Amino acid sequence: MIKSILIYNARLVDESMDTAGAVLIVDGKIRFVFQGYFTSVKTAEEMAKTILKEDGIEESCSLELFNANNLTVTPAFIDMHVHLRYPGQIQKEDLSSGLKAAAAGGFGTVVAMPNTNPVVSSVEMAMQIEKEAAALGLTQLFQTVSLTKDFAGSDTSHLDFLDKKYIPVISEDGRDVASSSVMLEAMKKASEKGVVVSCHCEDPFLTVDAKAYRQVALNSIQKVGLNTWGTLSEFDFADDRPEDYDIIDEALCQADLLLEKAEDLMTIRNLELAKMADCKVHIAHVSSKGAIEAIRKAKSDINKFNEAHDLVSSKTTYMDFVENKEGEAFERFERNYDVTCEVTPHHIALNGMEPPFNRALVNPPLKDSDTRFELIKAIQDGTVDVISTDHAPHTLEDKKNGAPGFPGVETAYAVCNSFLVKSKHISSSKLSQLMSANPAKILGLNKGLLKNGYDADIVIVDSDEQWTVDAQNFYSKGRATPFQGKTLTGAVKSLIINGKVVLEK
Repeated sequence: MIKSILIYNARLVDESMDTAGAVLIVDGKIRFVFQGYFTSVKTAEEMAKTILKEDGIEESCSLELFNANNLTVTPAFIDMHVHLRYPGQIQKEDLSSGLKAAAAGGFGTVVAMPNTNPVVSSVEMAMQIEKEAAALGLTQLFQTVSLTKDFAGSDTSHLDFLDKKYIPVISEDGRDVASSSVMLEAMKKASEKGVVVSCHCEDPFLTVDAKAYRQVALNSIQKVGLNTWGTLSEFDFADDRPEDYDIIDEALCQADLLLEKAEDLMTIRNLELAKMADCKVHIAHVSSKGAIEAIRKAKSDINKFNEAHDLVSSKTTYMDFVENKEGEAFERFERNYDVTCEVTPHHIALNGMEPPFNRALVNPPLKDSDTRFELIKAIQDGTVDVISTDHAPHTLEDKKNGAPGFPGVETAYAVCNSFLVKSKHISSSKLSQLMSANPAKILGLNKGLLKNGYDADIVIVDSDEQWTVDAQNFYSKGRATPFQGKTLTGAVKSLIINGKVVLEK
């Protein structure tokens, strides 16, 4: 028996649509998108049966009617950057808790980083993790493989066996590859396989110096009895703050300056190496003005080349164009080279220069308001392609000891809806592009749009519902969120993956 679902009485939103309508799903695919106000169950059923009859499957198809009650129906979110801590760190997260959290956040697909124990450095290991995740019947998982074997920084031989169908992204996330020659070698292999290289851009030597400053701050944070994920304390309201506050602020400021420079330098390096390797590069968790500007320039150069290439293709040969003065600026480029990037919800929502968020330890660090608005501007002008969570759960004990990162999948939509859409920086359609359509394109997935023939990965959200974050209610084992106690707008209500309802609140 073929299974079908008609979601009706809905607001339909994707990157190019924001209208009332209904969506018919047949056998895990979107079969038809109806536009208009369909509130009657009888009318909805007749619409669906008309399409099923045209397809010749009305008699062999079971139809489920799903009243969206005028909520927003949008493509399920795709997170290109999560840490599920599996294998080896299940006290922080495991496949079940991580994928339940992702589903609760409206994510139909997530891409897991390889900084596990042991490091995921083989195709076989990655595929085994994907197989275990698939057996749970929740959010789809793609497991990345490390750029260098075991994060040792030298051996890339394991990349010879990549298959982008199963491993569309590779990354050394949690660190950067120190050797430019090794990074270039890894990027060339990725280019040959058609795999995207996701770069954690951070100079490892400046990072060592930054850690020393952070340790000074951490010692004082623990002495005063504060935490490292941004919860206010009585001292934040006191006129006579302890002297340790000045030590904390100064040490964290010095650490953040070093980490900002570390990001800027390695972003430029990795963009140049990707150009040399003719590689598709994705810059992870961009947080600084310098990194954004470097990415914006790289994209501009690629666009100029593509426009020029398209122009001369219709008039002359590429070699004739290269010999022309007008073409000199584009001679170095190849067609496969491409640049995309992501920002995180916490970097666009939080001010890292003021209490309590100057203590909220994460890599890269939270920035000031000016930089935060530069990231929003980069979202608006298309420099930023994707919003990814960098979901990084830790135990509370690890956070007290300075482990960087926060859980993010269960708050991502609400944070972005609150700080971007409700604040009128972008539209709901633009948010859908950032969280669904663009990551699907980068990963080569048939997802991310409400369009005939696309995978029926759909999330239903109430874009106006307000709720208060309480980490004790998370599915994730991570509890140290800087959004604890914050009232956000936008709640995930249901998630459908491949035409199957996997979450309904």
